[in-house]
Amino acid sequence: MDKKIVIPFALAIFSAALFGCSSNKVKEEKIKPNPLPKLAQSISLAPVFSQSVSSTSSQDPLRLQMDVDQGVYFLPDPKGVVSAYKGKQRLWEKRVTKHGITSGVEAADGVVIVGNSKGQVFALDQSTGEEKWQAQASGALLSPAFIHNGRAIIIANDSTVFAFDVNTGQQAWTYKLPHAQLSLRAQSAPVAIDARTVAIGTANGYIYAIDSLTGVPRMQQRVAVSEGRSDVQRLVDIAADPVIVGQFMVSTSFQGQVTVMNLATQQIMWSEDASSVASPAVHDGKVFVSTIDGKVLAFDLFSGEQVWTNEQLLNRQLSNPVVLGNQVVVGDFDGVLHLLDVNNGQLLGRSSTSGDVRVLRVVDNQLLVSTRKGAMSIWQNR
Repeated sequence: MDKKIVIPFALAIFSAALFGCSSNKVKEEKIKPNPLPKLAQSISLAPVFSQSVSSTSSQDPLRLQMDVDQGVYFLPDPKGVVSAYKGKQRLWEKRVTKHGITSGVEAADGVVIVGNSKGQVFALDQSTGEEKWQAQASGALLSPAFIHNGRAIIIANDSTVFAFDVNTGQQAWTYKLPHAQLSLRAQSAPVAIDARTVAIGTANGYIYAIDSLTGVPRMQQRVAVSEGRSDVQRLVDIAADPVIVGQFMVSTSFQGQVTVMNLATQQIMWSEDASSVASPAVHDGKVFVSTIDGKVLAFDLFSGEQVWTNEQLLNRQLSNPVVLGNQVVVGDFDGVLHLLDVNNGQLLGRSSTSGDVRVLRVVDNQLLVSTRKGAMSIWQNR
C-alpha cells in the first residue's frame, strides 16, 4: 500500500506561501490577526447550555463536534469518553476507548456513534450509554459518522468508506475512494443527497455519490482545481462537508473554489476561486463562505455573483459560517462568535466562548459550538 502523507492546515498554508517565494532567503513573517472591530450598537446570543471536555492539541485540532437528538445533547471527550445531557442534567457518561476519540458524535436512530485513532467504531445506546456494537475500520477516523438508510457510514483516513448496519454493526459494504499521496489531516463527512444516496468529498477535488444501501458509486464529479509548482501548492482537498439544498450541491476546497453543482443534470453551474477548509452555508438563495485568510463571502446561489464581502476579520482563523435567524455566525481563534447581517455582511454583534472555535452547527434553531479547548456550548437568539 502506498504511504499517505497528511499535514496540518497551518503547515500547508505556510508551506504554500514559502514555495511561492522567489527569493532563496525567506524570512517568516508572523501574520497578525485583525483586532476586533468596534461596534456602535451590538447584539449578542443567549447561552442555553455549556459543558467542558478535554482540549485537543493546537497542532492537531480535531473536529470533535457535539450532536443533539430528541432534545438530548451528546458530547465527545478526546480522552475517550462520551456523555449525554438533558438540559443541565447529565443522563450518563461512558468511557468507550483508551485510545481517545478522534471523530465527532453522530446521534440518530437510537444510537450514538464515535470513532478513534485506531479505526475502531463504537455504537452506544442513546438511553443508557451501553455499548451496542463495535466495528473496525482500516484507519483513523477524523470525521463524524453519518447514519443513513439504516447504515452507519464512516470514512477512514486511508480513503476507505465503510458502511455498518446501524442495529448490529455488521459490515454492509466498503468502497475505496481515490488515494491522494499528500493531503490535509482532515476528512469531510458523508451528507445525504436523497433517501438513497450520500455525497463524499475527497482529497483530489472530486465528490463521489454512493448508494448508501449497496455501496455502488452513482456519480463522480470534479469540483475543484488548483495550480502550483510544488505538491503543497497543488493540494486541493475537499476538507469540509458539502451542503445539499434541493437539487444543488455546494462545496468548498483548500486552494480551490466554491462550487455549485446541479445534481439533476450533474453539471457545474458556477465556480469561484476561494480557499476554504470550512463547510459553506446556504440560506435564502445565498451561499456563505469563510476563507483561509479570514474573509466572509456571500454569493448568489444561482448565478455565482458575489453579493457582499466582509474583510474585518482577516487572519482570525474563522470557523465555518452558519445562519441563525437573520444573522450569519462565524467563530474565530479567540472564541469570539461574530454575528453578521445576512443581507449585507455588516457586523452586528458578538458573543464569546472559550478557545479556538472549530465547528458550528445549527439544529432546531439553536447554535451548537465546539472549541479546541473543549468548550461545548449551545446558544440561541435573544
